[in-house]
Amino acid sequence: MAPKYQDAEIGLLKEEVKRQHHHDTKHSWHTAAVALFSFVLLLGVIFAFLHADSLNPAPEDHPLDGLKLDKGSMNVLIIGDWGRKGQYNQSFVARQMGRVGKELDVDFIVSAGDNFYKTGLKDVEDDNFDLSFTDVYTAESLQKRWYAVLGNHDYKGDERAQVDKRLQQKDTRWFCDYFYTIPVSVGPSSTVEFFMIDTTPMVEKYWTFPESLKYSWRRPIPREEVVASTLANLNSALEKSSATWKIVIGHHTIYSFGYHGDTQEVVEKVLPILKDNKVDLYINGHDHCLEHVKRDDSDIHFVTTGGGSRSWNGKFAKDVQARSEAKLYYDGDGFISLSASPSSVLINFFDITGQVLHKFKLEK
Repeated sequence: MAPKYQDAEIGLLKEEVKRQHHHDTKHSWHTAAVALFSFVLLLGVIFAFLHADSLNPAPEDHPLDGLKLDKGSMNVLIIGDWGRKGQYNQSFVARQMGRVGKELDVDFIVSAGDNFYKTGLKDVEDDNFDLSFTDVYTAESLQKRWYAVLGNHDYKGDERAQVDKRLQQKDTRWFCDYFYTIPVSVGPSSTVEFFMIDTTPMVEKYWTFPESLKYSWRRPIPREEVVASTLANLNSALEKSSATWKIVIGHHTIYSFGYHGDTQEVVEKVLPILKDNKVDLYINGHDHCLEHVKRDDSDIHFVTTGGGSRSWNGKFAKDVQARSEAKLYYDGDGFISLSASPSSVLINFFDITGQVLHKFKLEK
């Protein structure tokens, strides 16, 4: 069985040290030696936690031969909540993405937000871009265009840096914007279209005290107008689209059994648009897990792919396994692939070893 890779948290213990006057020199040296040993031991523990990924052995690779049968006319990988400078299992997930990407010969990669932890990018020159993206996703199969949406952690920095075209001069793979679509032909008369939306401005708690202390609104357009524009653009683009498969990508959950659960503002503002326009899939990050939800009151499949790094937090609905709408809930690291053909879309959920945890196919 592959080892379970847990996240590391560092706690610093504060001690009050009282000065002691020792007349016994030998006792003083003994005390100093013990203190020095304890200090060195503490440094070792801190180093081990900070470099947990490099000290832990890489998980054993799961065979990928069966994936050759799943390849479609278009193949993509989708990941969320990843950018931690290669740590917290990010590098292990990146390795499996490289393996799966090669097997499927992926056309591009999609990011569901929270691209750079913990506080986004401070500007286009921020080293976190290289350390968390360019230096981590080095596999040949991942040298394709990365299409990203923004997450709430990206707004803790200057989110405008991620949509700045100058960032593409650092790494030509990168593309991010507040709203855009990606239409892809998968047959003579069949198209898959991705609708990429920015959900963070919709979530009220980020912009009201005390949460608002963590976020700064830097765009010249008022937030309320941005939300209205995003919803109008989404509805208009969906109405005009003749795509066979309509897939919406946003960072925040609609339905989730994870720590964050449902995002009420997205349920109220976005879900009606998805239903009215017969969207097939809504794919998000935010909850650090892999999840497939299908409810009886909607034809839409809801997929969470927030396992790019630092998962396994043990915070989820305790009755999730008994819920009929929860087709998969995996509290761990991983990502998904999406393979489309003129008449079907196949979703695979991969764990940190490359094993397929769950799959489902939509057909028309």
